[in-house]
Amino acid sequence: MKIVTAAQMQALDRRTIQESKVPSLTLMERAGTAVVKVIEQRDRPLRGKVVAVVCGKGNNGGDGFVVARLLRGRRAAVTAITLGRPETFSPDAQAMYRRLVRGTGRAGSVLVCSNRNDLTQALAKSSLIVDALFGTGLTKPITGLHRDAIETINEASATRRVPVIAVDMPSGIHADTGEMMGAAVRATATVTFGLPKVGLYSGAGIDHAGDITVADIGIPQAYVDATATNTSLITADIAAAALPERRISSHKGSFGHAGIIAGSPGKTGAAAMAAKAALRVGTGLVTVATPAGAHLALECKTLEAMTMPMPETDAHTLAVSAIEPLLAFAAERSAVAIGPGLTTHPETIELVRRLITRIQTPLVLDADALNAIAGHADVLSHCKIMPVVTPHPGEMARLSGTTTPAVNADRLGTAARFAAGARAITVLKGARTVIAHPDGRVAICPTGNPGMATAGTGDVLTGMIVGLLAQRVPGWDAACAAVYLHGLAGDLAAEQIGQIGLTAGDVIGHIPHAIQTVLARR
Repeated sequence: MKIVTAAQMQALDRRTIQESKVPSLTLMERAGTAVVKVIEQRDRPLRGKVVAVVCGKGNNGGDGFVVARLLRGRRAAVTAITLGRPETFSPDAQAMYRRLVRGTGRAGSVLVCSNRNDLTQALAKSSLIVDALFGTGLTKPITGLHRDAIETINEASATRRVPVIAVDMPSGIHADTGEMMGAAVRATATVTFGLPKVGLYSGAGIDHAGDITVADIGIPQAYVDATATNTSLITADIAAAALPERRISSHKGSFGHAGIIAGSPGKTGAAAMAAKAALRVGTGLVTVATPAGAHLALECKTLEAMTMPMPETDAHTLAVSAIEPLLAFAAERSAVAIGPGLTTHPETIELVRRLITRIQTPLVLDADALNAIAGHADVLSHCKIMPVVTPHPGEMARLSGTTTPAVNADRLGTAARFAAGARAITVLKGARTVIAHPDGRVAICPTGNPGMATAGTGDVLTGMIVGLLAQRVPGWDAACAAVYLHGLAGDLAAEQIGQIGLTAGDVIGHIPHAIQTVLARR
């Protein structure tokens, strides 16, 4: 699914109105209907529910007036709140305001608030707030009464646990960058129209959007297809399409043999988790190559995966002398991952740098393999097959010679630039993981939750990617599908046990459930 800027979405709306002759008020009616549908799904019954709909003077406010009218039709106790007189509204917002007033028979059904105290009182008894102040057109910082309105909404949400549903965008979040424009509504959920907006998955937008629903309001698919954007949202359908077919006549050899070069004393858990995740994603066989001194400990942690001891340094890390055995190991595998738990011993670093340019099978680099090439990322362009790299923001900062805050300030741009320069499919991990291809494609993953911010989940993702590569899934497809399924497995685990205390092992255990969930969409 394409992700668009505000200008691109506005152009799609214009084409729909001008070329397909769909009246703008019809699109607005559809948008409001979509919001009410989401509210009904989340919060039934609506009859008697006290709802405040805070409406701006633009078309986002018009959507809000539609929501207020439809909720009243469902017997909710609705107060529509504005910050200005009707004559200041956009033409479409004025039309929907009139429909709302005509439906109730009195202009007093819309409350005009002129100060913060009015706003506080207007929201005091609400059990649900709809934010329809600002949509995708916001370009300057919010001040004055509008900022008061946003802060009052957030206070009600924080102090009384009132859910907030944002219309198209949380008010105050820039639609293109995710930047908070002075103040921003912290929504429980956002219903966005037509196509998702970049700002919902970037910057402060990640924390302010809540659960995101993309609502179809009737933009013709031909217009969407003609929209030039390299940025997309990974969907369950995309993940499902990447998974190999499992024929009745299949055997373990049908689903590849993943090799994982990982581990050292004290860090065999990383290798074990990567191996288990590769098996859970459907790989037929998995073997872990590890230093001889870590071999027995790893054997105790892996039942279904095989292990192979390799030459080691005095510190029991992989030695440079392991290069030929490891090249032979890689040549016999369908795909190889390098990095989890290897350490940054100088000899191991030298081994990794020499190894990755000689391996001739699909390759994933993570953790200490990325640390080994920090300052030498140009080595990636010499890989025999375009590799997949999976840095977290700190690792990306070391790879690209910048800082972690700079990476997080521009996650999409950072990933895209690195992918192009290094000629590597780049998975920039974190909230709303970004996947970038050297050809300019960028994908954003909508799955995952804060419970996954715990040791070992990155090793799980590495195992999943190499597992799909071993099953002969192309690199881009493997990276996108693995990231989506990884986040979904974490979401399913969190639904069952909560986010606090969730471990990487819980994510591994839910990988098959995530796969079943997306396959049900085939």
